[in-house]
Amino acid sequence: MARVESFELDHNTVKAPYVRLAGTEKNGEALIEKYDLRFLQPNEDELPTAAVHTLEHLLAVNLRDHLESIIDISPMGCRTGFYMIMWNEHSPKEIRDALVKVLTFIAETDFVPAVSAKECGNYKDHSLFSAQEYAKIVLEKGISLDPFERVM
Repeated sequence: MARVESFELDHNTVKAPYVRLAGTEKNGEALIEKYDLRFLQPNEDELPTAAVHTLEHLLAVNLRDHLESIIDISPMGCRTGFYMIMWNEHSPKEIRDALVKVLTFIAETDFVPAVSAKECGNYKDHSLFSAQEYAKIVLEKGISLDPFERVM
């Protein structure tokens, strides 16, 4: 059976919000990193679909203004956060600092990118208000660099 890193994480013991390097892959000189950007406590809360969808759009555009080499940002199926895939080596602190800047921006913005039928496959399912409320919740709790301790 294939190993899936996120299925081996004890979701009962993590303490969200946090940023965690969840895996690396190397092929010759190419290094790819996967980050777990956990917003909400697993098995206790989840992002509503309209909030997660809007956060996905806002993170996808705005994190690229602060971090180079992003390949993709995708919501977790459990709707407690996002995975971010990147080229090259980064530090969790670098990722957290950028995420704080972007969540602060999200809490204050009045614009969501790519929300027309042409640009988005489910353009009717967005909520800027909800995305902003969850961004504020994450910022108020603080984003830890340790998934098992509340360390900022």
